Amino acid sequence: MSAVSAQFIQANSVLLAFQALLVALTGAGVPRWITRAASRGWALILPLSIAFVVAGIEVVPQLADALTWIALLLVPPGAALALGWALTGARPAYALLAVPLLVLAWAGTGTLAGDAAAALLTALSAATVGRLLAGVVPAIYLKAGLVAFAVIDAILVFGNQLQAPNATLNAAVPAPGAPQLQFLDLHHASMGYGDVFVAGVLGAVLAVEGRRRWPIALVVFVFAALWDLLFLIDSINTLPASVPVAAALLVSEAWSARMRVTAPKV
Repeated sequence: MSAVSAQFIQANSVLLAFQALLVALTGAGVPRWITRAASRGWALILPLSIAFVVAGIEVVPQLADALTWIALLLVPPGAALALGWALTGARPAYALLAVPLLVLAWAGTGTLAGDAAAALLTALSAATVGRLLAGVVPAIYLKAGLVAFAVIDAILVFGNQLQAPNATLNAAVPAPGAPQLQFLDLHHASMGYGDVFVAGVLGAVLAVEGRRRWPIALVVFVFAALWDLLFLIDSINTLPASVPVAAALLVSEAWSARMRVTAPKV
């Protein structure tokens, strides 16, 4: 019997909306002093992050506990930076909104409202990471890294190598009563940090290139919704949610190339 339910569809739709909004709203530009660290090597963070986490937890399960603490310490300031700087339309004063979100996430841990606030904090932090990376890495390398991330994600999921480490990570709690900010959990559906991470990276790359982001964000949402129809297959309960983001990137690149070829030459 399929695990798809009305509650799953609603929760999953919110998570997919988080992905699409990150593509649409992540901005461009970094402080000049950060550009001193510019290097194409930073693009390796994308594919290596998923490989490191999966392999690391498989070998040392206690790594999951460390990652929950890293998320607890870094996600709230990352979300504040997103609201105050990294998102299009951000204002410094908006950064303060991260405080009530964190309070709700902590006080409401285990409730849908509290876990939704935690999920929003986690998603927002991905915009900050994406904008920072796009500010120090040439776009072409980030695009390649994003596609590599999705390929590795798909191999691990369909090879049943991601599920066990992922379950260990999702079960880890930094401290009793503390929110889990290492993934997005809406009770009836969940999404890994990497899946919003790639969305934030894509949004930042598009912003750097000065391209229209809302149409591509819509493509991400549609592709993700169609991709998740695979959950109707009884044997599938986990999908690599980074794949639709990479697919939308490839489609947008193909479309841009076609427009350049067909554009009238002056």
